[in-house]
Amino acid sequence: MPELPSTEELLAEAVSAVGGAERPGQVEMAQAVERAIRTGEHLAVQAGTGTGKSLAYLVPAIRHAVGEGSTVVVSTATIALQRQLVDRDLPRLAKALKGALGRAPTFAILKGRRNYLCMHRLHSGAPEEPEEPGLFDPFAVSRLGRDVKRLHDWSSDTETGDRDELVPGVTDQAWRQVSVTARECLGAAKCPIGTDCFAERARAEAGRADVVVTNHALLAIDALEGYKVLPEHDVVVVDEAHDLVDRVTSVATEELSTTAIAIAVRRCGRQIEEDVADQLSEAGEGLAMIVSDLPVGRMDAMPRALGGALAAVRDAAHRCMTALGPERKEDPDGATDRKLAKAVLDEVHDTAVRLLEAFDEDESKRRDVVWLAGDFRDDSRPPTIKVAPLGVGGLLRERLFGPRTTVLTSATLTLGGTFDTLARQWGLPASTQVRTIEDTATEKEPPSDLDGPRWSGLDVGSPFEHSKSAILYLARHLPTPGRDGLPPSYVDEIVELVNAAGGRSLGLFSSMRAAKQAAEAVRERIEYPVLCQGEDSTSQLVKKFAEDARCCLFGTLSLWQGVDVPGDSLQLVIVDRIPFPRPDDPLASARQRAVTSRGGNGFLTVAATHAALLLAQGAGRLLRATNDKGVVAILDPRLATARYGGFLRASLPPFWTTSDPEVVRAALKRLDAAAS
Repeated sequence: MPELPSTEELLAEAVSAVGGAERPGQVEMAQAVERAIRTGEHLAVQAGTGTGKSLAYLVPAIRHAVGEGSTVVVSTATIALQRQLVDRDLPRLAKALKGALGRAPTFAILKGRRNYLCMHRLHSGAPEEPEEPGLFDPFAVSRLGRDVKRLHDWSSDTETGDRDELVPGVTDQAWRQVSVTARECLGAAKCPIGTDCFAERARAEAGRADVVVTNHALLAIDALEGYKVLPEHDVVVVDEAHDLVDRVTSVATEELSTTAIAIAVRRCGRQIEEDVADQLSEAGEGLAMIVSDLPVGRMDAMPRALGGALAAVRDAAHRCMTALGPERKEDPDGATDRKLAKAVLDEVHDTAVRLLEAFDEDESKRRDVVWLAGDFRDDSRPPTIKVAPLGVGGLLRERLFGPRTTVLTSATLTLGGTFDTLARQWGLPASTQVRTIEDTATEKEPPSDLDGPRWSGLDVGSPFEHSKSAILYLARHLPTPGRDGLPPSYVDEIVELVNAAGGRSLGLFSSMRAAKQAAEAVRERIEYPVLCQGEDSTSQLVKKFAEDARCCLFGTLSLWQGVDVPGDSLQLVIVDRIPFPRPDDPLASARQRAVTSRGGNGFLTVAATHAALLLAQGAGRLLRATNDKGVVAILDPRLATARYGGFLRASLPPFWTTSDPEVVRAALKRLDAAAS
């Protein structure tokens, strides 16, 4: 094969083809990604909004895949970015680079098996499960029937079986009627409709592609759980890498509930002797009785009665698995029922075992956190015992960074001015500095611990002039927020800011309770429309907000990271309080205590890091295009007055900062007049 053009030449061609202009940060990032792929050294790149980071990693990734005949995996946290890559960026790149590469690079999207329609389940029917809360509601039953009929009709038209292509969508309950998990799948060779399997088709297409786009959850399953769902690949690019630890933790979290045990009993009940299934049912009832006497929250020790109940569930599940026996070739029709029963029995058994092993006598050796979640007064939230890893750094270090070159990128990776905070969570050793574009010109590199994976960090900056485009307003005159909702002074401040901005405001609140309280109070005192999360789908609310420049949108967590509204519709971002995790959050509190027990600063390492990441993401909603201007208003005075405030402020873009409300209101009024 003839020598391919350089990364710089390919990037210039790609940028020209999409009508863009060369950006120094984009070029530096592409060069750094190319170097990482060539040397095998891992790379973390912070690239601000507007840098063009997608092209910066896709061009060298495609060059490597085409030149080496290999596959590169790109993992994202959100569906929105997946769709951007597959529907816009990659098709344009394939067309732009076809001539220079000698062929059009190929790409595919791959999701978890549960995201694809299962034709076998569609035709054989879903197994009976215990009734869900609300199922006796005739309206719910009617909707479920309509949704399932829609899915049957859609199955004749769809070419991919991808749930995301069904518009409008259906409920999770309806989708479960026509899909299977990886554990429930019979496998292409044993399934009577295996040749027409949508999930297998998607995997086959991914296996032939140069670039495979997937999500963090599937990446984690592939790396951590032994299910080889992704094609062989030697390079992985983790976009939205700030979310990697949370997504991997979610995949590695397991739960055990009486509902899960009841499902296991029902699935295996017709295939084994009744008295064996009854033992599991009785063990489940015993667990329910014990759990009903336990407080919701983290468990620091295993109650003796709970240990006995879990052991009974474990042993009864094992007896059911033994009674099922090996697969019988003379009973192909029963293969589906056996597989479904075995899948849920495995989950019940393995989770019970993990829970029993979680409480090492030496607390420093514990690797899992256990807690009881749910509400005994709410039938829709039955009590559930959950178990999650105390940290995922070791897993990532061994199974993600060990076998392949990894590039991690996001607009938010340096917290407190360094990559080290997130690097530790990823299982990478600490470095000594952050490289910038100027450093790369003189070949300065931060050394990393020789005992761990080699990696470097690069901050390519942002095309925005933050200090000239935006104000960071620290409302240090307000009282420290309490636990009783928004203080009246906070509502007064929000009203004054929104009125000065003429609407055009995004309110980011630490809880849905606070968002609703603010929306109700502000509606009575301003003339501009106020939308509140929960009143419609988030996507529809964001669409309405973007279309009406005078509109305000108030909401919570998903809005902190999911709003992209450039232009005059958004000139004010309001944050009610520093978004620390809840003090009773079982996982965060356990991680914080573990760091403290090792002599570290648990609060700064866990709680402040969590808050810094969200604050940076929330502040990043303001400037989405180079001409955008506005104010980020943090009402919580602790950002200005507390000792940890410096760490949090160092995680934000370098906005011009003030605590003078009159200066801020005057600036907002000028921006409103200019936009009107």
